[in-house]
Amino acid sequence: MVTSTGGVSSFGSVSSDGSVSQAGDKTTGPVIGAALTANNGGYWLASADGGVYSFGDAGFFGAADTIPLAKPVVAIAGTPDSAGYWLVGADGGVFAYGNAEFFGSMGAKKLNAPVVGISPTSDGKGYFEVASDGGVFAFGDAAFSGSAIGDNPNSQVVAIAVSSGGGYWVVAANGSITAFGGAHALGGCTSANSGCQSLSGLIVGIQSTPDGDGFWLFGADGGVFTFGDATFAGSAVGTTGGTSAV
Repeated sequence: MVTSTGGVSSFGSVSSDGSVSQAGDKTTGPVIGAALTANNGGYWLASADGGVYSFGDAGFFGAADTIPLAKPVVAIAGTPDSAGYWLVGADGGVFAYGNAEFFGSMGAKKLNAPVVGISPTSDGKGYFEVASDGGVFAFGDAAFSGSAIGDNPNSQVVAIAVSSGGGYWVVAANGSITAFGGAHALGGCTSANSGCQSLSGLIVGIQSTPDGDGFWLFGADGGVFTFGDATFAGSAVGTTGGTSAV
């Protein structure tokens, strides 16, 4: 789990290999997200200005902090073999590095709401973008199975994650989950007996399990909530130093 200042908390099989603050790196924008390598041996952190910071066995393949950005970067996602990554901006623009391929984007197209997340397909030959109003946009071999527009009128969508079977989950800040395509309906923080009783703030992210049959939800306060075959290995509640997890 990563905070907006670049602090990193690790759990389970994931080791903490460093952070932006520990490395002494300076960003001109907050850290907005992280992506794990395939073997959990490293990770990338991305900042809103397009900077990318690699730790552990994560390779550095380039960044967008040296080019003019129409809108801030909002998310990062790694390729299946960890030899590349994508950055996505709030305008839907996609930047591909390493062996990550560019399959199109919503950049320079009219959006009703800003893009907030990106999730690649299991083979890395496509990806989904999701907007804060629940709009979903599919590129490459990503198969569109519906959007969450209107599903959560009182809570903005914050992220998307690919499931097994080519489907996907869309998550809102209140913890509600909408499943599409082959994604199993595993519940969310707004469902009965969800296990999210300790949720004291907003949900900020989602990460699917390696086999795509479950996911973790992450709270802004460092809370972690498990669904499907995701296992609980700890949380960062009380350890974020007052900064928000992203």
